[in-house]
Amino acid sequence: MVESRLIGPVRVVGAGLLGTSIGLGLTARGLDVILADASPTNLSLAIDYGAGRAATPGDAPQLIVVCVPPDVTADVVARELEAFPDAIVTDVASVKLAPLTELQERGADVSRYIGSHPLAGRERGGPLAGRADLFIGRPWVVAAHDAISYQRATAIDDLILDLGATLVEMSPEDHDNAVALVSHVPQVVSTLMARRLTDAPGSALNLAGGGVRDVTRVAASDPELWVQILGANPAPVRQILLALRDDLDRFIDALADPSAPGARRQVAEEIAGGNTGVARLPGKHGQDRRYSVITVMVDDTPGQLARLFNEIGEVGVNLEDLRLEHSPGAQIGLAEISILPEAVSRLTTELAARGWRIVG
Repeated sequence: MVESRLIGPVRVVGAGLLGTSIGLGLTARGLDVILADASPTNLSLAIDYGAGRAATPGDAPQLIVVCVPPDVTADVVARELEAFPDAIVTDVASVKLAPLTELQERGADVSRYIGSHPLAGRERGGPLAGRADLFIGRPWVVAAHDAISYQRATAIDDLILDLGATLVEMSPEDHDNAVALVSHVPQVVSTLMARRLTDAPGSALNLAGGGVRDVTRVAASDPELWVQILGANPAPVRQILLALRDDLDRFIDALADPSAPGARRQVAEEIAGGNTGVARLPGKHGQDRRYSVITVMVDDTPGQLARLFNEIGEVGVNLEDLRLEHSPGAQIGLAEISILPEAVSRLTTELAARGWRIVG
């Protein structure tokens, strides 16, 4: 068992995906984790899965982690601060300025509170989706403010490091602006694009490939949760959407008459601007190095994908990333293998010699 930086006990309020995962990660380090949830069923499930124990009279937690929806985060944090006057309290809501502002307006003791936000999750929620390794290697923002001392905030740093996450320090304002750009607006764009598919003919949907699937991947999200998130961070999201609307207007105007002087140049510059933006996204190990992609046809039978991985390893090429897509109406998959550009020729030749079909 790996020794924990925290002393404990740690009280986790909210036994959903994040709360249960935090509990599982900390109990694996031998910490005493106290679980609380408004749902007796969620609480029982999280306890049964080993994420912690039920609260008892006299509990004196060192740290309290509030894992509840954004619209009740400030209420629960205020209650925990009052109930446990010696504990440090954090929350994991995806917006940071609104809870802090509300707590300050209430006169809560924010000298013992600092918001945080792990950028980790899964496609499913609830205690059954909890995983002890959910946060490993993921960014976890600590939204510092002037009312809490560095010494008191150390417990939150220890929590993050214990769970294997990467600590990132930001102000609440900078955090909310950042997640508006990289999380909240992409959710809106994905959702609106997916709505265009609602009345689309089946013949069109049968042609769907990686492009539309990539754009709409996060559209299958919980509407109630996103109403709360967007309602708690409206100004930054609105500003980005207004700028995006201007971008769309330029594109629409250019497409009104593609043969007009400057129209094709406008379209080209907009697309080139997208190339520049996506090139700035950090890739593997935080680097922005670009990889080359080769596409391999894989029979949709057991063991074929494992065989492909094994033979790529035998060739001595490192697989940097992978995307798998199934071909409609055919029993094959298309494996898009991302590798270093200098390895493309060698890997293509070696895989072809081993009987793999390379697309393109």
